[in-house]
Amino acid sequence: MDAPELGILAAVDRGELGDALTVVAYLAGQRVELPEAELNEARRRAMLLLAAGGDPRRELQIDDRAVKALAVDLWSEQRGRELASGLDQLAVSARDLPRAREAVLYLVRDLDLAWRLFALGLVAEELADE
Repeated sequence: MDAPELGILAAVDRGELGDALTVVAYLAGQRVELPEAELNEARRRAMLLLAAGGDPRRELQIDDRAVKALAVDLWSEQRGRELASGLDQLAVSARDLPRAREAVLYLVRDLDLAWRLFALGLVAEELADE
């Protein structure tokens, strides 16, 4: 675990970064290998769905069509295993951070939720870049 990730986990533990589950899922997802071209194409489709659904700058929800579509577009068994591995690594790093550890352990028990939250983070990242 590198220093920036530890800093993010500590900020999650202090409640400084919004929803702990989303932040932890996104952080664990950084270990998922996503070819840039595939990710960009899937995000482009998600952005079109987001725009078609109204104001693309509204607060994102896990059940938004764009988030679900991105999660489905990028899913594979291998990537699911990579996300699970990322969560396992975060669990070790968060062992002394009760709130962050609780978020990690919750997501370890529900990998489908973790994957959808990772997709939510990817959509949010794309919106932030625009």
